[in-house]
Amino acid sequence: MTEWFARPVLHVSSVEASLRFYVERLGFSVPWRYEEDGRARVAQVDRGSCALVLSDQWPEKVGNGLMFISLNVEPESHKAEVAAVDALRAELEARGVPVKDGRWGYRLLVVEDLDGNQLFFPYPNEPQTRVEGLVTLEAT
Repeated sequence: MTEWFARPVLHVSSVEASLRFYVERLGFSVPWRYEEDGRARVAQVDRGSCALVLSDQWPEKVGNGLMFISLNVEPESHKAEVAAVDALRAELEARGVPVKDGRWGYRLLVVEDLDGNQLFFPYPNEPQTRVEGLVTLEAT
């Protein structure tokens, strides 16, 4: 079976400034970068199995990115997944990154980069049970 790998592009006004933000504030590494005239124009940042490409080559698209990034947790359990997102929130806040709460049918942790591109980290959906035809949330 063939597995797909995606590297979405986030459009930024300055690849150099964005690299500093993604590395120093969000904990990413930089496996490669492309330079023209001594200036970074395109670069990839990685953290875990998340890979993002940063580019300044389409200025009209800067800041319009929206990226969902899931945290894969072992063992998979509602409490472990919530704890992982909460730990990420604490890590980012300790690094001085503004973190917001959001919703997209479920709870999100939202981080904006320097240009307004948004990274959405979803919390797991609340476990649900059926009670006589009604759906109720389980207490966690």
